[in-house]
Amino acid sequence: MLAPGIVGSPRLVSLLPSATEIVSALGLLPFLVGRSHECDYPPEVKALPVCTRARLDAQQPSLAIEQAVQDLLQSALGIYELELTTLRSLQPTHIITQDQCDVCAVTLGDVQRAIAELFDPPPQLISLQPHSLADVWQDIRRVALALGVSADPLLESLHTRIQACQAWVSDRPRRQVVTIEWIDPLMTGGNWVPELITLAGGENVLGTAGKHSPYIDWSTLLAIDPEVIIVMPCGFDLERTRQELHQAVHTSPRWQQLRALQSGQLYIVDGNAYFNRPGPRLVDSLEILVEILHPPQELKFQGIGWQRYALAVAG
Repeated sequence: MLAPGIVGSPRLVSLLPSATEIVSALGLLPFLVGRSHECDYPPEVKALPVCTRARLDAQQPSLAIEQAVQDLLQSALGIYELELTTLRSLQPTHIITQDQCDVCAVTLGDVQRAIAELFDPPPQLISLQPHSLADVWQDIRRVALALGVSADPLLESLHTRIQACQAWVSDRPRRQVVTIEWIDPLMTGGNWVPELITLAGGENVLGTAGKHSPYIDWSTLLAIDPEVIIVMPCGFDLERTRQELHQAVHTSPRWQQLRALQSGQLYIVDGNAYFNRPGPRLVDSLEILVEILHPPQELKFQGIGWQRYALAVAG
């Protein structure tokens, strides 16, 4: 049952991948008429019109992408821009965007200006603001409430899976973990990632729950020399992460000084599909971390969402 105030069928446009996944998980996919250029899950959404584009080349190496991002931000340009003609043609009743990270999606200000310019009356704007797991669950409720559906079945299912992970790791020793969210320059995971590490039976060493991912110095990483390192670059899939890490390991001797690499405890994960998207698949991300830190008998995500990185394999 959709919200009583919605006349006819809603026409949803999602401007970020996590929102598209929330829409799908709530059973609202039939009402989605447009997406961002990065929305790719579930796979059928790739057939929908694209309403955004990037102002930078995401195929560049990590350092070049970082420089391009900083140049755009310093020139007061967003990293992404709206395809205004496409957006206007779709005549959405609801647009879902975010106000959490200007590097992650079209800025809220850009969306608000576009709505004011293109539409009369304007579509309803649903802005998500996830910094923690609790925020993600609240965002799911926010989308559900705006469209008059219940979030309870989805959230109950997600929390049941979380509780199963907690039960599995409850009597296991905590393993010291550092996550790497960008390879060059080094950044460690923030926001919901430290919470996921703790839930998976790890001791998160760098990065603070609910805070943006911080840059870190190599001297700090070498001094900590953690037992486990998990590399999850924002926006990179498993293969792209493997390529970037391969290049870094073989050009910087500092990587080879880390005991996690020497002991086979350096892992790569698909950050783009899982860890970087504040939606329902964060619970998949938790299950991936459990498989890495405290493996159950069945490894559901190995080779798909994560793999061990080894010099012998890389070389």
